[in-house]
Amino acid sequence: MSECYGEYFIYNGDLQPSELFDNTLVYEGESVYEVIRMMKGLPVFFRDHIKRLETSTRVQNKLMLISAEQIRKDIIKLSENEKIKDANLKIIFNYNGFNFNYLIYFIEPVYPTAEQYRKGVKGILFNAERKDPEAKVINHKLRSEIFHKLIIESAYEALLVNKNFCITEGSRSNIFFIRENKIFTAPDNCVLSGITRKHILEICEETGLNVEFECVKADKLRDYETVFMSGTSPVVLPFRLIDNTVFNVKHPYLSMLRNIMFGRMENSIEQFRKGL
Repeated sequence: MSECYGEYFIYNGDLQPSELFDNTLVYEGESVYEVIRMMKGLPVFFRDHIKRLETSTRVQNKLMLISAEQIRKDIIKLSENEKIKDANLKIIFNYNGFNFNYLIYFIEPVYPTAEQYRKGVKGILFNAERKDPEAKVINHKLRSEIFHKLIIESAYEALLVNKNFCITEGSRSNIFFIRENKIFTAPDNCVLSGITRKHILEICEETGLNVEFECVKADKLRDYETVFMSGTSPVVLPFRLIDNTVFNVKHPYLSMLRNIMFGRMENSIEQFRKGL
């Protein structure tokens, strides 16, 4: 099944029909990638994502295959030819031997429903950790194992537990814990620092919310009243349950952070529109 969701994709700068999309260009060799949310046909937090893409390639000792300005032009080209306006966009830099290729394409959007925001979602603990937390690199084996486990458990997200039994991050999100109106999240060097996470931490600083950077032990999960994830698709989404532990999904911080985040997202697409 093709990972390309739209009618077209960008292949090394050329607009091509989705029937020509080849998954091997993504999953053979090594791939560094970014996933960007599109709203009204424009990318959210574009500059932040490009900065992280540059970091990922540097950490992996890879080349940036094209410039930020060329990526911008290719996104505009793709968006202008697509009917899809609200979805996720994937940028792939693939390094397969001496063959270097880049792709830009839409992937099927999986956004939380209004009910999931209201009632929360189920999470599970999963023993794993990223080899290079700073780099967004496709790990085919780990991704497959987690996806299989999520299906078996009917869960939305897996919280990764490292060799020290600490919860670091989600398989495709960052994780925050709330106890006594204090927010806890893993230190930067333990996680892939998500774009949404970065903005949440800025909002916490601006609004005076107290944040502690420490990893939560898996066996201390019950000590926290609220747990939520952040990410490109979920933005701010609470867990109602993690394994057998139930959490409060009505904490006032949740709606406040979500509302401010959506305001920032709207502002960022206006900046992209203006070329900033």
